Amino acid sequence: MKADLKQNAQRRISRIAGQISGIERMLNNERPCNEILQQVTAVRSALDQLGVVLLTEHLQTCVLHKDVEADHDCCVSVPESAQSDQIRQALTRFFTLNS
Repeated sequence: MKADLKQNAQRRISRIAGQISGIERMLNNERPCNEILQQVTAVRSALDQLGVVLLTEHLQTCVLHKDVEADHDCCVSVPESAQSDQIRQALTRFFTLNS
């Protein structure tokens, strides 16, 4: 994983962890359900955005090998004949988990 992507993902995860802690505090303080649900929606959105960033990176570097400078920048090389299947599998996995 590229350093800038890793830093971006870590920043997003820290923010999400803070949001989760906030939801826990809201529950403990018996805040109204609609306020808690609003924060749950925000966390789901933040997770979806993180997933899109990671999915995009995976498809570009691991499957299509775009902008890959060294072997450690990508996953296992995917032959061109298998790229479509890999893309389909990655998209199916991501969207199935999000539905």
